[in-house]
Amino acid sequence: MVDDSSAEPGGALSLADADAGRAELVLQGTLFDDLPEDERPGASPVDIGYRGPTACSAAGITYRQLDYWARTGLVEPSVREASGSGTQRLYSFRDILVLKIVKKLLDAGISLQNIRTAISTLRDRGVADLAQITLMSDGTTVYECTSTDEVVDLLQGGQAVFAIAVGRHVRDVEGTLAALPGERATPAAAEAAEAAAPDELATRRRRRTPA
Repeated sequence: MVDDSSAEPGGALSLADADAGRAELVLQGTLFDDLPEDERPGASPVDIGYRGPTACSAAGITYRQLDYWARTGLVEPSVREASGSGTQRLYSFRDILVLKIVKKLLDAGISLQNIRTAISTLRDRGVADLAQITLMSDGTTVYECTSTDEVVDLLQGGQAVFAIAVGRHVRDVEGTLAALPGERATPAAAEAAEAAAPDELATRRRRRTPA
């Protein structure tokens, strides 16, 4: 939790204020520190990405929304930008998670301007860090909670009218993408990985299948 005079009652901090005090932010241990690196949510090579239609399907948005958010810099593809004829945007697992968060905030009635402020403060967070956050809002301001006490205090103080448990959406996105195609950022890498793709997909599915 951030020690900041602008913090809301109970200790939760609005994401706009959190951005100013990010250097002081001390995150709790992530939920997935006990997992091997390649089994953590979103764990995949940095050059693996998903095309626009796949990103839309996993995030629950339209292609028009995806395109507009990319062109206006709200959520840009981090694996590969579209660069002329014949190239496709490629979105990372984390990009798609953020797309899903944006969609949830929009559905809750948060203005796109306030969403931009909130998302800008999350831009440098990794998937494991995002997974431990609960986003709460009173319909205008978005607050970041990293502990149960902060969530309870916001609810009791009347600031929060809805909450987004990001960790749940991490698992949702991972489960959806397990059945959807990803690809390497470069054609040469894509060809090299093509034969191994079925094995990789089977491995990811096994991780989510109870023994």
